[in-house]
Amino acid sequence: MVDSRRTQAERSAETREALIAAARPLFAVHGYADVSLETIVRTAGVTRGALYHHFADKTELFAAVFEQVEGEVAERMGDAIAATEQTDPVEFMRLGADFWLDACADGEIQRIVLVDAPAVLGWTRWTEIGDRYNIGLVRNLLDHAVEIGRIPPQPVEATALTLLGAMREATLYIARAEDHDQARQDAGAVMNRIINGLAGD
Repeated sequence: MVDSRRTQAERSAETREALIAAARPLFAVHGYADVSLETIVRTAGVTRGALYHHFADKTELFAAVFEQVEGEVAERMGDAIAATEQTDPVEFMRLGADFWLDACADGEIQRIVLVDAPAVLGWTRWTEIGDRYNIGLVRNLLDHAVEIGRIPPQPVEATALTLLGAMREATLYIARAEDHDQARQDAGAVMNRIINGLAGD
């Protein structure tokens, strides 16, 4: 009986992952509005009933896709910065900002994270999900920077949320710009000044 339940749980998880895997490239290429549930379930090879078993509607499936993309980008950012063997928390923040701004050039991230997510999920939910994958890292860096005297003592939570808000607006600025290269350069310079200002660099 235990093995049967485990198998059922595994099958359920596989169906959920199949739906996310099918929906993700469709949302990235065509955009949320132009992807039908029929196309998603056909691509995933499941029934519409199976979709509704896991997700209340297309919006909730999109939210799951968005969370997956956010989680992967945050993980890649952490790995990339760790590979530099950098120990200065302020430099770590600069590298993280550069990574995120460069990631905006990726078509999937632009479409899912920056274009559709705010419109589909609303500003509040979009920022809540995004912060969930990034606030911990920024908070820890700020705590460490204060602890070693790299930046002056300050309200860490307010500073972390303000930095994330600035980064969010910078990524939106790049995504909406006609000249992405210039926008990336300008946004990067602004973020560097903000981060440098924390330490008085």
